[in-house]
Amino acid sequence: MILSRYERMIARRYLLPGKGEGFIFLVAGISLVAVMLGVAALVIVMSVMNGFRAELFDKIVGLNGHAVVQAYGGQMRDWRQVVGLAETTKGVTSATPLIEQPLMATYNGRVEGVLVRGMRVSDIRSNKTIGSKVVMGSLSSLMPGSGQIAIGSGLADQLGAVVGSQISLISPQGQTTPFGTVPRIVQYTVGAVFTIGVYDYDKAYIIMPMEDAQTLLMLGDSVNMIELQTSNADQVGPILAPLANKVGKMGVIQDWRQMNAQLFEALAVERVAMFTVLSIIILVAVFNILSSLIMLVRAKTRDIAILRTMGASRGGMIRIFMTVGTTIGALGVVAGLMLGFIFLYFRQSVVDFVQLVTGQNLWDPSIRFLSELPSKTDPVEVIVIALMALLFSFLATLYPALKAASTDPVQVLRYE
Repeated sequence: MILSRYERMIARRYLLPGKGEGFIFLVAGISLVAVMLGVAALVIVMSVMNGFRAELFDKIVGLNGHAVVQAYGGQMRDWRQVVGLAETTKGVTSATPLIEQPLMATYNGRVEGVLVRGMRVSDIRSNKTIGSKVVMGSLSSLMPGSGQIAIGSGLADQLGAVVGSQISLISPQGQTTPFGTVPRIVQYTVGAVFTIGVYDYDKAYIIMPMEDAQTLLMLGDSVNMIELQTSNADQVGPILAPLANKVGKMGVIQDWRQMNAQLFEALAVERVAMFTVLSIIILVAVFNILSSLIMLVRAKTRDIAILRTMGASRGGMIRIFMTVGTTIGALGVVAGLMLGFIFLYFRQSVVDFVQLVTGQNLWDPSIRFLSELPSKTDPVEVIVIALMALLFSFLATLYPALKAASTDPVQVLRYE
């Protein structure tokens, strides 16, 4: 929108409070603040929702892979063949044999349900999700036959165990006697404690060498599944389609979307719902801009009539009032983006402060899955939010601008 010099001057004067126009300026200021809060709320909520999805995806997929080949009957004896087929499939970056079994763990009279995961030592050390999250001990102590294991920090807290503690694992797969099956109890030493950041994993996972897991569960040379990583998680279905035909007799392939469908679908629905609901805040702010412009037009009716008699065009009046309303919206958008980014930068401090003031635990990891408030800002979403707020602000200026342009100087100045 190109304004002439006098139009820019008048628009600038209308943006500032004149004599006796403090109320109009107050309403315009409230409109600006409302736009700011609406934009900030949308940026904050969408960034947090994106952070939730990204953190959960990185940690869940980082530990469980993009897909798994699940063995029929729970045991895969020809797992080396499956690994070879997977590694030769285009788009598959790694294939890792795994053993996973829920068991019971005891220490000093405490009993907890755990999920034992057996992995090759090389895979344990190369797994970034585990290797970068060790808080006590070292993964280098985990060697076949060493009796060393790594446990989650939540499980360590529940059992009261530390590095060097002797933990007993109870497996129902034991020796068969005339009186029934005797559970198998094996003692292991805690060699490392890790914190993945997902509460359900930290409170349950035990990592051990694959050979020790096979001995504990009496599996021989079998494994439960093959974990697969691909070059593109979003294209995991097409990438693994050729492999599914080759391993159909040995196991079934499940990708991360099937294994965590309810969780990620719930996040997607909540994300859309929050965007829609919070967009109403911007809409309310736009109505405030509309109200303030209508009052401004009524207050400046005489000035508009004089300008029209001096040669100002209807188009000029339209441009002046559209510029005033759009400027209020633009300033609100800029202020909202700044407020949103500041809040996101100090988000955990804000949560901690509110918890301190209220005395309430607002971020219980057992409910929220993650140990900290996540955030991931999508530039495209920020641009969409800003453009949407600007568009709404622009549309709100149309009626007041047209009303100002339709002012009849003869009727207004008849009795002057």
